[in-house]
Amino acid sequence: MTKLLEQALAKVQALPATEQDALAQILLDEIASERRWDEPFAKSPEKLQRLADQAWSEHEAGGSEELDPDRL
Repeated sequence: MTKLLEQALAKVQALPATEQDALAQILLDEIASERRWDEPFAKSPEKLQRLADQAWSEHEAGGSEELDPDRL
């Protein structure tokens, strides 16, 4: 386990059980979500590369803008 994760879990331990469970569920859901993407990307790296190339081309052609978190 990394030091950062150890620090985070130490802080979580100080929270009430309901908050600990809520955070645990968020973490488990996020891990499951990431795993769902692993297989499709592993099966088609060429498609992923094409999408990345297309996105980069659009960016270089001025088709992107800086993310403004206040406008999300």
